[in-house]
Amino acid sequence: MMPGMAANPSVFERIALAEDTFETIWLSWKLPQEGESLKDYAKRMAIDIPKDEPVVLIGVSFGGVLVQEMSKFLNIKRLIIISSVKSNEELPKRMKFARDTEIYKVLPTGLLNYISQIEKLPLGNLIRKRLELYKQYLSVNDKLYLDWAIKEMLCWKQDKAIDDIIHIHGEEDAVFPIKNINKCISIPSGTHIMILMQYKWFNTHLPTLITHGKL
Repeated sequence: MMPGMAANPSVFERIALAEDTFETIWLSWKLPQEGESLKDYAKRMAIDIPKDEPVVLIGVSFGGVLVQEMSKFLNIKRLIIISSVKSNEELPKRMKFARDTEIYKVLPTGLLNYISQIEKLPLGNLIRKRLELYKQYLSVNDKLYLDWAIKEMLCWKQDKAIDDIIHIHGEEDAVFPIKNINKCISIPSGTHIMILMQYKWFNTHLPTLITHGKL
């Protein structure tokens, strides 16, 4: 299981798969090397995956993009992405604009420092709770990583979906709007963080998807 951009693997802490059936491995982001491509990064991440039998890769958001790249170097039984995209054609217009204009190169990327500054403002309870959620699960604050991750997400070269990929997507995902997504299992009221908020759905249906490849 691979978490989303800048997130730590505790985003999967509410996902409970039967231990007598599944062996679950949480993956963590490594710092990219200078000038490292997403392909080379994926190859380096794949080193941590057992090679003795086919594996199931599950990735959230940018982690979903990464596991698609990792699948090209591994023996895969199933490839599942959540709140993600299957090709650069599914990126929203604003991301394509940021890619084409290269405006992403001047974006501030001190994520947690930015959150800390926002916390000093007079905020309502709902916003403050959301910030606490971000601080709990978004822990990768290295500028090299964030600059690299944003670039690789926006400039992903994949223009065709991988065969037999399983895509689970929320109908209210504000990061990757479902109107741009083709052939997915849609989750009513699901947002970009539904891996946390609608974990009961995943606990019910992931075992079937892993075992049979469909619901």
